[in-house]
Amino acid sequence: MTVHPPKPEASPDMEAAKAAPDVHAAKAALATLRAWAESADPTEVARLDPAIARLLPGHELANYPDLSRRYDPEFRADPGYIATLPDLQNGPASLIVGARARIEHVGISNFHLPIRYRLRKGGDMPLETSVTGTVSLEATQKGINMSRVIRAFYTHAESAFSFEVMAAVIDGYKEKLGAFDARLMMRFRYPTEIRSLRSGLTGWQYYDIALEMADTDGQRLKAIHLDYVYSSTCPCSLELSEHARRERGQLATPHSQRSVARISVALAPGQGALWFEDLIDIARKAVPTETQVMVKREDEQAFAELNAANPIFVEDAVRAFAEGLLAEPRIGDFRVVASHQESLHSHDAVAVLSEGPTFSSQSIDPRLFASLVHQG
Repeated sequence: MTVHPPKPEASPDMEAAKAAPDVHAAKAALATLRAWAESADPTEVARLDPAIARLLPGHELANYPDLSRRYDPEFRADPGYIATLPDLQNGPASLIVGARARIEHVGISNFHLPIRYRLRKGGDMPLETSVTGTVSLEATQKGINMSRVIRAFYTHAESAFSFEVMAAVIDGYKEKLGAFDARLMMRFRYPTEIRSLRSGLTGWQYYDIALEMADTDGQRLKAIHLDYVYSSTCPCSLELSEHARRERGQLATPHSQRSVARISVALAPGQGALWFEDLIDIARKAVPTETQVMVKREDEQAFAELNAANPIFVEDAVRAFAEGLLAEPRIGDFRVVASHQESLHSHDAVAVLSEGPTFSSQSIDPRLFASLVHQG
């Protein structure tokens, strides 16, 4: 036998709750909202609903306010007016979206300007430069004013750049942004005049170079990154080609390909300056088959002979570069990333060799090897 308990009778209060609020309820809610909005922070009001500001006395607005549609070229923003401008990036922690987590790097990337760089032979050279500047952001901070990074850089933009000037830039935007850690990277293409192998012609070789300064936990890293482009002749292919000639009288050619090594070095403290040309010389001595600029027939023949005298696997290449870097006292930790962009295979042969903890990592950028392409 199933027993159904009697349903409770609906009370007057329950019936009222089901009914739509009347004008008296709306007035009471409006009074509560106004009382809260008068004492609340404007940011809190905007976060709930910007329209609430219209409910406050003296802030009533029509549904479509009559705003000026004419740009006023004579208007000047004085300090008093500027002080009234909203600044959400420096707003309270209540505006933070997502996790209250520390951000290692936040800033700007790839803004361009001409910068003068000092030369080993003396003087300086202006080069178009791509600049990246970032700072750390603590978990309790909403954000940063990105333009302050650029303004700090422009303060020193007329200087002939060195690591000392880079340090001044970092100090400047750390102070302006109240950050603990900071990083600055400057990328450019550095021209050097090189002579052909036999004809005596000269041409300009351009090297992709980046200067990096990172200030982390009070420690300051000074690093140079160089992309060195060379030809690599496969030793195995060379021997097989010679075997075909010797055993069967069969003409055969070994395969070789354009190859790129990205050499990253940290400057050893207390040592002299390491010039761009110094790092290029180390790379060229380790692997002499650098791609050529100006060639005549005698130069092309010489390049074929130079490649045959220096056949090299990608493993050989990174070790040859490492030998030269280890012998230089001005260089501390380093990393060599090499890519031989095979003419035999549809894939590349790659290798990474690092010395010391600075550039060592268990994980690599998924696009690292794909970025080792000479732009020409």
